[in-house]
Amino acid sequence: MPTLIFDCDGVLADTERNGHLPAFNQTFAEEGVPVHWSDDDYREKVLIGGGKERMASILTPEFVAANGLPADEEGQRELLARWHKRKTEIYTELVASGAMPARPGIARLAAAADAAGWGLAVASTSAEPSVRAVLEHAVGPELAKSFAVFAGDIVPRKKPAPDIYLLALDRLGLGADDALVIEDSSNGMRAALDAGLRTVVTVSAYTVDEDFTGASLVVSSLGDPDEPAEERAAAAGVHPGPLVTIDDLTAVLARPRP
Repeated sequence: MPTLIFDCDGVLADTERNGHLPAFNQTFAEEGVPVHWSDDDYREKVLIGGGKERMASILTPEFVAANGLPADEEGQRELLARWHKRKTEIYTELVASGAMPARPGIARLAAAADAAGWGLAVASTSAEPSVRAVLEHAVGPELAKSFAVFAGDIVPRKKPAPDIYLLALDRLGLGADDALVIEDSSNGMRAALDAGLRTVVTVSAYTVDEDFTGASLVVSSLGDPDEPAEERAAAAGVHPGPLVTIDDLTAVLARPRP
């Protein structure tokens, strides 16, 4: 049985700009930390895999000393855990508010894959409560129950390392030829490719200009009738119409990886 594995952020919904960024900034404000990331700042931060890791990037020796923050490793680990816990709470509240609708084609294609007998999964290094909240809003609570979810700090290395995808394959009992990944970033794509997986990229707000060499197919989105997909690159030779379909994904899975 083939399995469709979705990344979460930027794939299921445009969560980075509308969710994670404001959640980080609100957390910093509540903690009295003099940091407020702009859209351009965050465009760079998304290249760092993991929320705690992004927060840790501000903890330079100079910043720590100037703001009276813990300088020891254990103290910083506890600080980041507290910050990230609060950030996840804020983010989950934003999801529940409807601030992040599903990207085009997500609900449609997930339902079609389920009906066709495909397995469904999400593999993300974001916190599991955040991932499950986005998933339920993107595909509905009933279909969300059909997804295996691999998320959070369950692997030692985050994307672009392949660990999360290797874990998903192992837990699902799949070979690399039995699964297809939907990603939105170069880091995510490299993680999937290094796990031996074919990858379809749906570019998002922060990733549109990244290098997607190695992807089987690159599109603007998966497409819905009111927001059709646009093909950006088709290295595997599969050319979808305005709606990416299960037949398109089956064809990609049957082709050699570019």
